[in-house]
Amino acid sequence: MTVSITWAEASARRFERQFLANPVSAGTPTAVADVVAAMLGAHAQVSSAAEVSVGMRADGVTRADVRAALADDGTLVKTHGPRGTVHLLASRELGLWSGALTAVPTGPSPFAPDVRLTEQQAAQVVTAIGDALEGRCLTLDELGEEVVARTGSWAGDRVMPAFQDLWPRWRQVTHRAGQAGALCFGPNRGRKVTYTRPPRFAPVPGEEALRLLVRRYLRAYGPATPQHFAKWLAAPGGWAARLFAGLAEGGEIEEVLFEGAPAWVAAGDTVFPDEPVRGVRLLPYFDAYVIAAQPRELLFPGAAYRRALAGGQAGNFPVLVVDGVVAGVWHQRRQGRRTTVTVEPLGRLTARQERELSERVARVGEVLEARAELVVGEVTVGPHA
Repeated sequence: MTVSITWAEASARRFERQFLANPVSAGTPTAVADVVAAMLGAHAQVSSAAEVSVGMRADGVTRADVRAALADDGTLVKTHGPRGTVHLLASRELGLWSGALTAVPTGPSPFAPDVRLTEQQAAQVVTAIGDALEGRCLTLDELGEEVVARTGSWAGDRVMPAFQDLWPRWRQVTHRAGQAGALCFGPNRGRKVTYTRPPRFAPVPGEEALRLLVRRYLRAYGPATPQHFAKWLAAPGGWAARLFAGLAEGGEIEEVLFEGAPAWVAAGDTVFPDEPVRGVRLLPYFDAYVIAAQPRELLFPGAAYRRALAGGQAGNFPVLVVDGVVAGVWHQRRQGRRTTVTVEPLGRLTARQERELSERVARVGEVLEARAELVVGEVTVGPHA
């Protein structure tokens, strides 16, 4: 008999496994890395957002702890992860990520034929990046000079359209270098970003890594469909469907009914909590839960779909989550040691929810090492502001 799972049950289990229901203790030596691993990476294009993502899942953790995990103890690495975007990843899992991400087929290049790198050129650039960064931290300009010196002048041609500018050709594969383990972010040099090479690791073979990643994804965010997985990974939908079919044939995943429609969980992972999600949460820009939890129309019901999604893209607004669904947006504006957190609920909050919201805002301040002030009102800034 096929197991039937409701949205409330799925949300409750996702919250538990994301440490959103019961945050881990900062006293655990690996707390920060454990949280990032459970999330399957923390989106880190905006550093403060990644720090809040982790801090809301780990009691007592501040941005200083996240930075220490990157710079001091090396349990985290900042590099290119799912979708080619900048993430914090647990260092102990770099072999899994590299093996899986380099095995995901790439779609057609968005660039004109005379701008693109050939596969041979792309491989040359990735090798050059890794060689240049061995034991060194280089700025983007310094890295570009090294890449050109190791490959040829063609790599430095400023032909790649980006942000109303033209970038050198080699930068088309920066994300691939990160996913391959040739590059990660180093400590800033003043206001300049630097890159270095991550600790050496053995990549998990591609097929095995993909199987592991699907099961990890389903454990964290299941039940889910191949289309959900493909969207999360920015991978071709047909390829994801074939991948799931092979795992189902091998007995590694099993089909369930999720809100009446077929979906998948890891084999045997069919126990869900009885109690639904309760309470108020504040999740920052591009929080892993907001990006990965599907179906999106159930996570963003009614007015939330129109207010908190930008063109259907999750993550562009920090969100207020009430009882497991998005119920508003928020924004924080920092000035020195203070930060003003403006929260725009889309419905009326109960007295208990208002008290809990005040506690969550205070926690945002603790994570960012600032004194937070709550303002309930309209968020007037646009997406990703």
